[in-house]
Amino acid sequence: MRDRVVVVEAPGRVTLVEQDAAPLRAGAFRVATLFSGVSAGTELSYVKGTNPWLNATWDADLGLFRAGEPSTPYPVTRLGYMQVGRVVESATPAVAEGTVGALTCGHRTGWVADPVAERFVPLPEDVDPLLGVYVAHMGPICANGLLHAAADVYGVGVRSLGDGVRGRRVAVVGGGVVALLTALFARRHGAASVVVLDPTPQRRQVAEALGLEALDPDADDPAVVLKTRWAHAPGDRGADVVFQCRGQAWALHLALRLLRPQGTVVDLAFYQAGADEVHLGEEFHHNGLSVRCAQIGRVPRGLAPTWDRERLSAETIDLLRAYGDVVRKHLISAVVPFDEAPTLLTDLAERRRHEVQAVLAV
Repeated sequence: MRDRVVVVEAPGRVTLVEQDAAPLRAGAFRVATLFSGVSAGTELSYVKGTNPWLNATWDADLGLFRAGEPSTPYPVTRLGYMQVGRVVESATPAVAEGTVGALTCGHRTGWVADPVAERFVPLPEDVDPLLGVYVAHMGPICANGLLHAAADVYGVGVRSLGDGVRGRRVAVVGGGVVALLTALFARRHGAASVVVLDPTPQRRQVAEALGLEALDPDADDPAVVLKTRWAHAPGDRGADVVFQCRGQAWALHLALRLLRPQGTVVDLAFYQAGADEVHLGEEFHHNGLSVRCAQIGRVPRGLAPTWDRERLSAETIDLLRAYGDVVRKHLISAVVPFDEAPTLLTDLAERRRHEVQAVLAV
């Protein structure tokens, strides 16, 4: 038995490698991949050579990138975290053959998984397996953003994912997958208003097709527009919370300008360059603003026992049950044969091709 694996050999060089399938170990199970979603941020940073793990050592004890050998050198052999597969063999009673589930094994046609060491989230029958690419990791990234907004208000007293958005005015900067799923989460959990801001017309069209309001940040100053619309009290106007989902400095600067005084930016973006356009002496300083990073590696302090990754996946399944039809129709913009992965990834990285969400089908 042979598996095909997507490998990034060097910046701009993506190949398919065939290798012998791993033997099925006692206690493990074998998955045949059905779908493998492409992350336009993390994955393409390896194709472009801009990921910090390629150029520095990550010191996990100190939480620092330090000069030294790269923690993830080329070739990168495990790329991607949005897979759906069917269990074709099982040597554990914990996972039954035939189960379709979500996992994070990278772009490959097959994988032997350890149910103790790895996450495998069975998909309910009423969730389209194609949408399952969001369940193991991408959806939890977005749900974790809402969790950080909730913790900003209630600390360890968070009871619902909607605690930070319910009845509040919410802006989402960016129109990619993270931004749009986050906006849908906010609407699902009772936000009084949700506005998506992105300069790309096609992304604004997708947002509107999902039932979301969208504004062009390059048209009328959106900070003026939304602060005129969203009034709380004299001298207190703007978004209660902004989810920043685009890894560019201008986007963070815009997010800060959209906030009401003492408001919070929940930042889900992955920045790969500097931030000269973020003017911290302006709205950030004079309005007493906060920026809170919602990186998926951790939930807010004190919430890990009750808000683990499994719960965030369950919230994602709930979202897909509510919006699955429109997500399938408008968010997933291309389903591509697995063998075309090298061309797809290099075209996306070099901006010869633009997709909101591309999915590889095996």
